[in-house]
Order: sequence, then structure tokens, then C-alpha cells
Amino acid sequence: MRKVLYSQQLIANYATWMMNIKNLQLFLHLCESHNFSQTAQAMHISPSALSRVIQRLEEELGQTLFMRDNRSVELTLAGKKLLPVASLIVSNWFELKSELQEDHSQLQGKLTLFCSVTASYSHLPNILNKFRVIYPHIEIQLQTGDPALAIEKVLSGDVDIAIAAKPDILPSKLTYIEVDQIQMSLIGPLISSPTLQKSLNHDPDWKSLSFILPESGPARTRADKWFKKKKITPSIYAQISGHEAIVSMVALGCGVGIAPDVVINNSPVSDKVQRFNTESIEPMSLGLCCKQSREQEPLLHALLQLFSDSYVDNLL
Repeated sequence: MRKVLYSQQLIANYATWMMNIKNLQLFLHLCESHNFSQTAQAMHISPSALSRVIQRLEEELGQTLFMRDNRSVELTLAGKKLLPVASLIVSNWFELKSELQEDHSQLQGKLTLFCSVTASYSHLPNILNKFRVIYPHIEIQLQTGDPALAIEKVLSGDVDIAIAAKPDILPSKLTYIEVDQIQMSLIGPLISSPTLQKSLNHDPDWKSLSFILPESGPARTRADKWFKKKKITPSIYAQISGHEAIVSMVALGCGVGIAPDVVINNSPVSDKVQRFNTESIEPMSLGLCCKQSREQEPLLHALLQLFSDSYVDNLL
């Protein structure tokens, strides 16, 4: 009877159980290693996060699961009772998941996905590699371009799904799943003209500098918020569609710019710009979006679920 109840719960709340299954996997590994540091390293989690996971399990059960000392841990009586149950749940979960993946592998068709050039190599590969293993008969047709256009392309039906930065006001017709938080930085040229260098030394005179900015989109919104906070009416050297060219123009000494860290880090001229780390720019939420009316279509649902699962895994 318990096995049936476990299976029903697994199917009813997939995302929650993915977190619980991961917790049980951590518990099982710790039972074998008897060492928090070894389990944390092997399972790619910090020791403090592992400790919190075990504490949550103990709170949920109302029992202490491990006797701890400075060197190792040993199972309590309650821990020994949980061990075979946890092992059975994890085993049943992966058997069920394997069966469902075999069924899903029969899905066929094509999805058109839009993202920026940077996202196509910073965030997309890991997801698509996994997706193609599970759904080998689904073709992904990729379009790249200005990230500020991503949401409009989804709403207009030009593409099925997109990786997009979340705007301050998300259209109600969209389903959005966050996959990352993107940090933003204010950057200047590492080597610049004497005039520009003078304005950048020590306490930069932002009002006297020329800025290279995104033309539109959430990144531009965050730049405008920073200007407002600093009470600056910026002198704009250029407004760029997309973000990649901002780093290049800054590296050439055309001015200072505001761009996502992922773009800066992946730029071929990243070593020719400097970050002004004392200046705080609001980060952006990056996620996967599609029309809400279409999210239950089999192909879209398969891709959305895969992104959602990956994000849950990263939380642990």
C-alpha cells in the first residue's frame, strides 16, 4: 500500500519530489560515507547546504537521523529505519522516470527556439544535450538575435519558445520559468585615451563620460534605473541592438558601458575591459518563455519540464 501511495505522490507533484528525491540521495550517500565533507564534494553541494538538507529531513520526521562528531557521523535508530525506505523510494523513482522517458522518446516534431548569441553557448548547450538524449525525434530549430526581441517573437508566433530576460512587467499571456540570475556590470576600457582616463581615475566623473548602452529591453531598463539612482542624465555615445557589441566598443575606448556579466565573460575582448565593482546594477532574471495557451502542447511541455527540472537541481 505504501508503494502505491509513494508512486501517486511522485506523479502528482513532480517538482517538489525532485527536490525530495535529491535530499534522499544525499541522505543515502551520507549513510555510506559517514562524512559530511566527502558527501558534499561527491554530490556537488556545499557542506552547509548538505547540513541544512539533513536538518530538514530530521525536522520533517521529528527524529535525529545521525549522531555527529568532528570526524564522522553514524546512523541513529531512526536513521537505520529510514535507510531501506529511502533506498526503495529512490529506486522506484528512477524506474518510473526511465519508463516515462522511454514513452516520451516517441515524441516527434519540430520546435523553433529563439535566444541571444551569448545564451546559445552559455545556457542552451547543457539543456539541449540532455533534451536530445531523451527526445531524439524532436528537432530544435534555433534562431539568434537581439535578446530584447525575444518576448515579442513568442507573442507574435514567430517562434515557439525563447530564452529571454524577464521584463519588469511580464505579459499575462506568457508562461515563464527562471533558469538563472544574470549579474550586470558597469565596464570601461582597460587602456583608454588620456581624456577618458582622467574621468575614470579614482572617483569616476560619470556625468562627463559617454555611455554605450543596449537600445531596449530589461538590460536597458536596469541601466536607466542606475542613472536615476545616480541622478545622471547620460551622454550616450551609442545605443546597441544586442549586448555583444557593447563590450567591443568599450574595449576600443569609445566610452563606458553597461552589459550582462555572461556577455562580458564570454567576449573575445573581455581582457581589454575593466569592471567598476563599486557600482551595483540590478541583476536580470533569465528564463524560458512560451505562450501560456500552448504550454501543455506535448513538445513544448517536454522542453519546459526539462528546464524546470534543471533549475530545481541547481537549487540544491
